Amino acid sequence: MFTYETADQNEVRRFRIAQFNGRMATVKSGESTVTGFVRSVLEQESSPPRWTITIIPNVPKEDLKPLRPTSRARPFAEDYF
Repeated sequence: MFTYETADQNEVRRFRIAQFNGRMATVKSGESTVTGFVRSVLEQESSPPRWTITIIPNVPKEDLKPLRPTSRARPFAEDYF
C-alpha cells in the first residue's frame, strides 16, 4: 500500500470521487508515480487541515501468451492429401 499526505482540498476531492466511483487514481510524488485504487481518505486533526490517502497500487499485468502457438485454420484441401 502507498500512503500519501496532502493539504490540497481539490486533490482530496479528486481522491474521494475516485474512491466513491471505484476508479483508479494517479499520484505523482517526487520522481515516482503510483496508480491504483483509493482505499481510504483520512483527515488529520491539526491546525492546517491535512489528509492521509491510502492507495492500493495496481500491478501491471503480464503480457498474455496465446493459448495455441499457431492458427488452427487449415485450407480445406489439406484434409484430403
